[in-house]
Amino acid sequence: MATKKTAEVDYSMQEKIIALYELQKIDSRIDDINKVKGELPLEVQDLEDELAGLKTRIANINAEIEELKSLTNQRKGDVDKAKIQIANYKQQQDNVRNNREFDTLTKEIEYQELEIELAEKRLREYAAGMKAKKAELEETSAVVEERQKDLEAKTAELQSIEAETADQVAELQAKAEKAQSRIDERLLTAYGRIRRSMRNGLAVVTVQRDACGGCFNHIPPQRQAEIRQGKKIIVCEYCGRILVAE
Repeated sequence: MATKKTAEVDYSMQEKIIALYELQKIDSRIDDINKVKGELPLEVQDLEDELAGLKTRIANINAEIEELKSLTNQRKGDVDKAKIQIANYKQQQDNVRNNREFDTLTKEIEYQELEIELAEKRLREYAAGMKAKKAELEETSAVVEERQKDLEAKTAELQSIEAETADQVAELQAKAEKAQSRIDERLLTAYGRIRRSMRNGLAVVTVQRDACGGCFNHIPPQRQAEIRQGKKIIVCEYCGRILVAE
């Protein structure tokens, strides 16, 4: 018989198969307990992800508002400078010596006035932008508040279920570890892979009424005899589950 020293004990293949079936029954009971949670874990995770995205969005909106404020202050400064320049140019016009100097100063005044018009146009755009951003911020904050309440409610419900089943799950996990100690790593890996590929989590099933307990396809008598002997791992040729004798 194929044996492997596990936890200082040599277990036969038949003992490993029995331990594997025990592990499956334990894992199935844990699955049943987890079904009570329903979609709550996924809903909690989705809400956490959505809240993280919304908070990032709020941070970005606040950054955009601060940028608009900075641009507003900059443009207001430009307007003040332009007005000072205009006042200086008008004062200089009172002391010009010829028409050429007067015309040059007039052009400078006109240029500064155009700069003021452009800056004021930008200021109106910034004001409209800030108004829109603040409205978006208020709307997003309201959504965050609503989602936060949903998250707190669902988290509390999930924690309540977990608290009620914690002792039972801990006991089952301890039994699972004991069963795993009698199974070699290669077989455990195969078991886990098959379990993940099955919707109902059944990787090990019994032969029932000459058929696979997982997919219900017929198992030939010779194959059943080999399964009962327990000398090697036998999988269903149809669904790939590990077969054990009832």
